Amino acid sequence: MLRLVLRVRPSVSLARPSVLSGPTASSRSGPARSHLKRNHYSGPARIRTASNGRYFYNSILSNRTCVLQQNQTASISSSKRLYSLPPHQKVELPALSPTMQLGTIARWEKKEGDKINEGDLIAEVETDKATVGFEMLEECYLAKILVPEGTRDVPIGAVICITVDSADLIPAFKDVTLDSLAAAAPSAAAAAPPPPSPPPAAAPTQAPGSSYPPHMKVAPPPPAAAPAAPTPAPAAPAAPAAPRKGRVFASPLAKKLAAEKGIDLGQVTGTGPDGRVTRKDIESFVPPKAAPPAAAPTPSAPPAAAPAVGAVPTGTFTDIPISNIRRVIAQRLMQSKQTIPHYYLSVDVKMDQVLELRRELNEELKSKNIKLSVNDFIIKASALACLEVPEANSSWMDTVIRQNHVVDVSVAVSTANGLITPIVFNAHIKGLAAISTDVATLAAKAREGKLQPHEFQGGTFTISNLGMFGIKNFSAIINPPQACILAVGGSEKRLLPADNEKGFDVANMMSVTLSCDHRVVDGAVGAQWLAQFRRLLEKPVTMLL
Repeated sequence: MLRLVLRVRPSVSLARPSVLSGPTASSRSGPARSHLKRNHYSGPARIRTASNGRYFYNSILSNRTCVLQQNQTASISSSKRLYSLPPHQKVELPALSPTMQLGTIARWEKKEGDKINEGDLIAEVETDKATVGFEMLEECYLAKILVPEGTRDVPIGAVICITVDSADLIPAFKDVTLDSLAAAAPSAAAAAPPPPSPPPAAAPTQAPGSSYPPHMKVAPPPPAAAPAAPTPAPAAPAAPAAPRKGRVFASPLAKKLAAEKGIDLGQVTGTGPDGRVTRKDIESFVPPKAAPPAAAPTPSAPPAAAPAVGAVPTGTFTDIPISNIRRVIAQRLMQSKQTIPHYYLSVDVKMDQVLELRRELNEELKSKNIKLSVNDFIIKASALACLEVPEANSSWMDTVIRQNHVVDVSVAVSTANGLITPIVFNAHIKGLAAISTDVATLAAKAREGKLQPHEFQGGTFTISNLGMFGIKNFSAIINPPQACILAVGGSEKRLLPADNEKGFDVANMMSVTLSCDHRVVDGAVGAQWLAQFRRLLEKPVTMLL
């Protein structure tokens, strides 16, 4: 007869057996467990494989062991599922960024049946920030992919694949699907025993020391029930039920089938756990028939049908799906505009000395294959100005204003998926060559979608440069929780008044606009920062001091 060795959770009430035979039940010491070979995890439970080929289902209750006969296994809700498949591991989608709630499986790097070594990349997941690689931390085999490539809005904790320890176990998972896994897990409510009926209320007793003799309390009778309403006359057939509002839970396969068949998931009644819509629900769904319209008198001469007002010809637009990155950009920028009191300060900077110094330094750096850009000088000048005016290098934290002691400059980079801001850390102590190398490396990784979370999360000051597109000036939206962002326009030749024979000079001028959070940076403080920034760029050799 099959025996199951369980350690029951405190909520499960099971009587301890009177006889426990064998070394397994006698002690919790090391020798008593010497027959166990390895552990396999499946959900919250742990399966242990013994040398004789039997599987033992374990839970935890103060390290005590109970022996159940086969007729007692009905109380263990997940035993049927565990015995139907070999030992395996369910791989769940992790949180790959602090603000991640949903993810998109961009690409699977491994195929079903492939061996996975420790540290191998198995998939690329598009988070709310960037596309991040998902690595495995132990050696195994990929038995089944449950969430195909391109599946969007996969919640954190959802099972995306199954791995096993041996290649021989892979064929057993050929027909496993998310629906079958969900159906195999019985409802916890069905497994739980009905709550015991409350004991009858005891008769009220006399309070100690009370001066009243024993008595009864007489309450007024309950109000009479209202007469039943008359039965309404039969009406016309009801219109189809309105679709459910709010979020509809459905498996990825069900969503795919519904999209192919043009079925609104809100009209489908889910039969899975917690009302989840499954594949069978989609296949068996019959669209409700609309109620026939009420008969109307036939007009003597029907008027000519007027053209629909505002009708859009077919094929005149394209609906582009919103990526997770684009959704987060929209949320954060809307939050910034709605909650941060922006104000803007603009100034023109004479760039002649920067351009001359850049040419000289690039000649010196030719052998090192480094080419300085004007943006590198802007990053360095911004970092040094933040040291001189630390209020601009601060953050609003609701209860305090956090003044940062290091300057980590976020540089806005446009990618195919949207805007991202990789960070040049400690820009105030780095040289121009180091800043140039960092920016080039980070921009390349951003466009390839290979930035790690720590490379774009954080920052204390942001620069957005659109000068390469011929933009003269613009205003940028603050990147919370930062207090300032600098919008940089292009450089152009302008005529400036001068005390010479011609009466003017030709100079390369650049317009910049500083967006400030008025909760942190007052107008005079923002003006001081811009004055310091302009002084550093108009005399770039002072950045060496």
